[in-house]
Amino acid sequence: QVQLVESGGGLVQAGGSLRLSCAASGTFFSINTMGWYRQAPGKQRELVATISSGGSARYIDSVKGRFTIFRDNAKKTVDLQMNSLKPEDTAVYYCQTTVPSGRDYWGRGTQVTVSS
Repeated sequence: QVQLVESGGGLVQAGGSLRLSCAASGTFFSINTMGWYRQAPGKQRELVATISSGGSARYIDSVKGRFTIFRDNAKKTVDLQMNSLKPEDTAVYYCQTTVPSGRDYWGRGTQVTVSS
């Protein structure tokens, strides 16, 4: 059983920063690729960033240079540092992983609102 719990969302002005954190339970964390997704109102959920078990990170173009994904395998956490936030970053952000069986797990999400 895997549980993912996000925290760290909130309201911030454009240009500001937020750090999201995802705390995971379960035995597969150290070998799983972890991801952060987001879903804005009226839009499909989109992948924002992923980090492999070895620490290799990937980002969508719109957040490159502004967002950084980190993981701590000992603490079973994966963080998303978000800088230079823009109103278009406003969304509910979700932590996600796929375990070796192929099953996906999602957190409940945390709201990020960026005011202009």
